[in-house]
Amino acid sequence: MLKITNIKKTFHPGTVNEKLALNDVSLTVEDGDFATIIGSNGAGKSTLFNSIAGSFFVDEGSIELDGRDITYVPEYLRAVQIGRLFQDPMKGTAPHMTIEENLALAYLRVAKGRGNIFSRISQKQKNIFRERLAQLDMGLEDRMNQPVGLLSGGQRQALTLQMATLFPPKILLLDEHTAALDPATADKVLELTKRIVRENHLSCLMITHNMHSALELGNRTLMMDAGKIVLDIAGEERKGLTVDGLLEKFNAGAGKELDNDRILFSK
Repeated sequence: MLKITNIKKTFHPGTVNEKLALNDVSLTVEDGDFATIIGSNGAGKSTLFNSIAGSFFVDEGSIELDGRDITYVPEYLRAVQIGRLFQDPMKGTAPHMTIEENLALAYLRVAKGRGNIFSRISQKQKNIFRERLAQLDMGLEDRMNQPVGLLSGGQRQALTLQMATLFPPKILLLDEHTAALDPATADKVLELTKRIVRENHLSCLMITHNMHSALELGNRTLMMDAGKIVLDIAGEERKGLTVDGLLEKFNAGAGKELDNDRILFSK
């Protein structure tokens, strides 16, 4: 589904602030893979997502999605096939527009990108929006005419998740999308995420700082350091792995101990 080959990205080249953010990264994500990604701040996780989403063009290498080379495809065109959630619940929605209007924008963005020339939402689509909101069990189906800015962080993330998957994307990118939520709400959004990924058989990459989540969610775990993927485990090797075992493998792959307090405290 996703094939990344030897990509590199350097920010501020030739200056004192030069930063090699992605260093010869290669990654293949199979159809239906749900891979968690863990690593310290500055390891290159969000930069990897930005390169996939098209927030910038990589300096070297190639990116293919579902057999199509998208290395130099603009971000707005990639967005038709790529769903993405951010850590900040305020991103991904328009706060001054209603819940229904936000869902309509998400629907039309993808529908028009897939050749649907119509630019209006019918009652049928509105009924679908209501059904999708009812699945959240947050009462949002009865608040469709209220501005999104009135919602809590958890409600906004749940809404954004529905917006990103109204049309099942080729790949779903989750950038610590529960990190800013309280524990109870984070658990609810995470359960919703798992259900949507499972029911739609989505290919998914999820950044997390929680060691247990990195091993328990999905079918594959990646660890990044200094712009490289230093660990990629799946199958039986991952199934019996403990958090301490994961740290040991990181130490062996990176040649150093993990020094991120936020990740270590999640043990």
